[in-house]
Amino acid sequence: MIINERTFKDVYNDYFETICRFLNYYTRDYQVIEEVVQDVFVCLWEDYEGQEIQYIKTFLYNSARNRMLNYLRDEDNHTVLLEKWARIELEKNESVDCVDRELFYQLLQAAVGSLPEKCREIFILSREEQLSYKEIAVVKEISVKTVENQMGIALKKIREYIAAHSDESVMIILLSLLSKNY
Repeated sequence: MIINERTFKDVYNDYFETICRFLNYYTRDYQVIEEVVQDVFVCLWEDYEGQEIQYIKTFLYNSARNRMLNYLRDEDNHTVLLEKWARIELEKNESVDCVDRELFYQLLQAAVGSLPEKCREIFILSREEQLSYKEIAVVKEISVKTVENQMGIALKKIREYIAAHSDESVMIILLSLLSKNY
């Protein structure tokens, strides 16, 4: 199939939703899914216009999967870097008194309390009970992938809650406490 304006429109109409459903396996964030699929089609148009692609469906699925995995990897790296930065900042400022830490802990508890029940239970089993994802899956009678997804949702919602309810310095300390105490 040679990629021109007409074939591009046909491919887009035929595969956009199907590839979105396929990427739903990797994340439930539809905004991210749409962004990744849009990137795939932009790449298809910009890099392959006028060229022949023999197996368009395979090309689209592989491109979408690879872009999603790259996105998830980059998102994980961003979180790890943010947590490292928070720890360094906290170590620089060990003079935070117990009262402030208690206020920070209360904000963290409120963030955890705001989670949906399933996320909260899984988060607590992981961070307070120190259970592995596999152990949580056995206890809750769910798959390990479900535990991973729920932990991802929990951490994202906690970050969003903290960001919405605190200034930058509080967020740094809370993220550090989250990575150490929880």
